[in-house]
Parts: sequence; structure tokens; C-alpha cells
Amino acid sequence: MAVIQHPDSGLIIGDPQQLPFPEDDQGLSETMVDTALEAMILSPSGWRGIFARGGDGECATETISAAHKIILAAGAAVFARYIKKQYYPKIGNTSGPVLIVGMDTRPTGRAIVDLLIRVLVAQGCGVRFAFITAAPEIMAYARACGRKGEAAGFVYISASHNPIGHNGLKFGLTDGGVLPAAAANTLIEDFRTFMAYPDRISRAKALVLQADQETMTQIYTAASRIKAEAYAAYLSFTREVVCGQAEARGSIWEAMAQGLQAAPLGIAADLNGSARTLSIDRGFLTSLGIAYYSFNDKPGLIVHRIVPEGTSLEPCRQFLETLHQQDPSVLVAYVPDCDGDRGNLVIWDAGINHARCLDAQEVFALACVAELAHLVWTGELRYDAQGKALDKVAVAVNDPTSLRIDRIARAFDVSLFRAEVGEAHVVGLARQLRDQGYTVRILGEGSAGGNITHPSAVRDPINTVMAIIKLLTVRNQGEKQGFFKLWCDRSGQAGMYRADFSLSDIIASLPRFVSTGSYTPEALLQVKTWDHGLLKTRYQRVFLREWETQKEQLKTRYGITGWDAACYNGIEEKRGITRFGEALRGGLKITFTNPEGQQIASIWMRGSGTEPVFRVMADVEGSDTSMEQDLIQWQRRMVIEADQALD
Repeated sequence: MAVIQHPDSGLIIGDPQQLPFPEDDQGLSETMVDTALEAMILSPSGWRGIFARGGDGECATETISAAHKIILAAGAAVFARYIKKQYYPKIGNTSGPVLIVGMDTRPTGRAIVDLLIRVLVAQGCGVRFAFITAAPEIMAYARACGRKGEAAGFVYISASHNPIGHNGLKFGLTDGGVLPAAAANTLIEDFRTFMAYPDRISRAKALVLQADQETMTQIYTAASRIKAEAYAAYLSFTREVVCGQAEARGSIWEAMAQGLQAAPLGIAADLNGSARTLSIDRGFLTSLGIAYYSFNDKPGLIVHRIVPEGTSLEPCRQFLETLHQQDPSVLVAYVPDCDGDRGNLVIWDAGINHARCLDAQEVFALACVAELAHLVWTGELRYDAQGKALDKVAVAVNDPTSLRIDRIARAFDVSLFRAEVGEAHVVGLARQLRDQGYTVRILGEGSAGGNITHPSAVRDPINTVMAIIKLLTVRNQGEKQGFFKLWCDRSGQAGMYRADFSLSDIIASLPRFVSTGSYTPEALLQVKTWDHGLLKTRYQRVFLREWETQKEQLKTRYGITGWDAACYNGIEEKRGITRFGEALRGGLKITFTNPEGQQIASIWMRGSGTEPVFRVMADVEGSDTSMEQDLIQWQRRMVIEADQALD
């Protein structure tokens, strides 16, 4: 049978007759599998590794290593078995569960997806292959199919923001997000059990080779139709997410449309060859009457570093700079990562008359202001005569999210809760809070930028962009206040509001903080201590000694007079800990206070669950970059000393 192509993109979908174990894989050894397995990072947010044959994380080859084929086959097999355990008792079906499979645009994606589908088919699962989809798109489609009883879960092939030679797997059910942490950990245990079998290689190969060729052909042939269904489901769901509760959807959409008629707006995007090149971006934004400009918009054309931070934003900044000169209505641009669930912003700053890149924490702060104002505008967040909230509302964030979000939450009189780094943890925390009666519309990982807007359970750059658009377009209408006016009044900045406000005015109204970027050199360390609980126990000894020697200087220079330590494991936050080692592999945060007891700065640490790095961060109130630099360098020295300590 001929190779099957996607009609819209012209890209190859697959070749059902090409077997995934050619002759050059026959020399595969147990040692090779063990080496590949040891390098894999398995976490609730996803499984990741360097799948490019040869082991180069920056390599753009389409070929995956033989050892990783065994790992992939095992992963697909254990997920199929997990789904069957969940599926059969609840639905009572006698046929196999249907799983949705999609991928981003990494070169190794097609080889991985072919092997995964073969194993799922061999395990008796039905497969809907959506080809190249953004992560929020496949999750919206899984949600829609789940509601109709047409699917039981999804597998998504991506390594998110990791370099081009990396790839990985995300697993989920049909609730719109990845597996909860507890379920993800169960899956990881099952996978490790499979990989401990003495005949794991022959088992994995047998699963791959058992797939029915006719079924494979049918799956690939239907891919264009499934992709169209996923696109439509995502388009509909995004409007629901942006506009919120059903009774407010028409009025929010109408208010945005009126605002755009009064002041037209253009949006730009550097899609960097990502999965968003085949997603809803252009169609959704132009349906509102927004002018849309994009570049690097050919799927798979990944021309710069994937993570949308720092230098990765510079081409987009230059693009916006040029566009704005031609069309002054173009004020916002975004850059997604490869799977399109994360995007950071570039804006036209009228204050300096140039385009500039926003920090990730700044992006999340804007989204929080927008979505909390949204709740006030729709009447879901009400206040008494003294300005106290009458409704139980919360924001859920990860532990390194800046204290500026605490200030924003306080202005709206809503609660703020923190979880360990990892989208699955933050989503899990938000679900728990909703079970406790809270409205949680906005959540996310401020340290990484972007936001998760309920009912979505994944970050989405379209929702981030739309949060900014709502701030700009939903303006005062008679006695009904617009989003920015609501924020100015709630934050005690009524004097900052003017009828012809700009995006620069909104940004200037945010609480001022300086935070270490997650991908700056200062934020990244390599540690040798495998036991991170032990590392943090050693760190406590270093910190307590340093505090005694530095506290007078910290008081004199920065007004720091006290501190409090907290640890974050999964969705659990423990404040006031006396043993830093309790943090284990989770986050450890030390928050500094001034003489009035107000939190004014923090330092944080945690080993990444998706990358082979150990991250540190400093966050300080105000605009003093020297204070942030002093604290982050101090933090680095203490972590390095703890890592080198001998017990």
C-alpha cells in the first residue's frame, strides 16, 4: 500500500506496511535498553527522553533508537491495560476501548506514533488518530468524545518545550487533562514492572508485530477526518473557555466585538513549525474581527529553540516591531512551544515606543487580572458594602509563581493556593478546591508563563492571548465597568484609569516584582546528589549558618528581618517546616518578611521532573534587579555547597 498523506499539509501520515524493527535493530542488547531507560524522565506531566537515534538532544533525525522502541511498546501496552481496567467496569463494554492518538511536529513523532498505534491495536484498542494536533486540541477532542461515550482516553506524543531530539508521551482520560498524579504514578509503576521482565525485548517486539495491517490502514486513512473532528471540537470548546458560564457567553463575546469595532486589534504569531500551525489560531481570532499575522507557520519548520523564553522570543519581537510600523493596531504577539500548550508574549509598549518581550511571570499576572475581573464582570464574584468577597473564589498556582499573584489575589479578596511544579499537580489542586466549594477559573504555572482557564485543564496560548484581548476590549458600558476599570478600583489604583488606556497602562498597573526566569543561566544547576531530600537537609545547615552571618546585611540593604520555609509535594503545601528534607524531590521555598511581617521576597529550589536540571529562583518585590541578583547568587552558592557536602 502507498504512503498515506494528510491532504491539507501534504505531510506523510504513515505507511502501514513498513515494519518498525528493520534489520539494523537486530543487534539490540539488554544494556542498550537499560541505558535508554535510565535516561528517561517519568513524571505525571509526561514521559520524556532523547528519542533521536544516536542520543543527540539537538538532532533533527526522524529515526528513533531501537532501545526506545522497546520503551515505547511497553508504555503503550501498560496504558492500554490501565484503560481496560478503568473502562470495562464502568461501561460494561465487550469491545475494546477507543483511544485518541495525536502528535506534535517533532521529527521523531511519526516513527513513535506508528509504533504506539500498532501496540494499541494489538492490545485490542480502537484508535482515532488525529495526526498533528496541539495538546489543548487533543484534550478538548478527548473531552468531547468522552461526553458522547466515543473514547476512553488519549495518548499524545510530545516533549513539550524540550529540544528537538527529545520526545515523549502524555497520557490522559477524557476529563480534558493529563492523568492525575496518583494515576500517573500507578502507570509508571506498571511500566517499570514490564521493563523488569527478563523477556521484555521479545515481549515488546511481539506486541508491535501483532497489529493487523488492514486495521492500521483504516486508522491512517481516517486521520484527516479525525483531525477535522478534533479541530471542530477545539474551536467550540475554546469559545466556551474564553467566555465562561453559559449565560455570560453571548454578552462577553458581544462586548469584545464592540470593543474591537471601536479600536481594531491585530495579533501576530511566530509558530516555529509547532502543532499550532495546523490548529485553530487563525480561524478563531479572525472570527472576532482580529487581524492575524503569522510566520514560521509551516508544520515541522522548527527554526529556533523550542522553549518560548528569552532569545526564542526575539524573532517575534522583531516581527511585531515591523508589523506595528505598518499597522499600528498590531499590539500583541505570541510564541508557542512545539505542542502548543504554552506560549509567552511580545507586546508593543507605547511607553518606550518599541516591541518588548514579557517575562513569563508578567504574562501570568496579566491573565490572572483578566480572569478575576471576568468573574466580577459576570457576577460570579460579588462584594459586600465593605468590599469583602461574598463568593468563595480561589487561584491555584505552582510553588515558584511570583508573590505578585498573592498581591493580585488579595486585591480581589480571593484565596490563593500553591502546589508543586507540574501541570498535573496544579490541575489536581484546582479540582480539589472545586470539590471544597471554590470557584477556580484561573490557575497555572506562573514561572513558566501562560495560564489554564477553566473548564480547560491545560495551558493554552489562545486563552492567554484572549485574556489580554478581554482586558483591552471589554470596556465601560454605561454603569457596567470594564475589566481594567474593575482592576484599578479593586487594587486601589483608581487614579491610573483613563478611558483611552493602552496595554502599557495595564502592565504598569501590575504589582512590581523581579523574578529569575526559569530558563536563564542563573536558574539552572547540575547537582550530583541523587537524594534531593538529603540535599535539602544539607542545605538547611548551610542556610541556617548563612542566615546568622547575613541577616544584618539583609536587614540593612533590603529590609529583610525574618523568614519562613515551606515544602510542596504534589498538591500538598506545608508551611512553617522545621526540617527542609521534608520537601524530598518536591519544591522548597523560603519566603522573607519585613518588620511588618509582609512577604517581600523568596528563594526556591526543585529538581525538574521533565528535564535533567536542578532549578533555583529568586523573587523580590519592587524593581531592584540587584536584590534579585544578590538573592539568586546566594541561593546558588548555598545549593552548590550542600551538593558538595560530605556526611
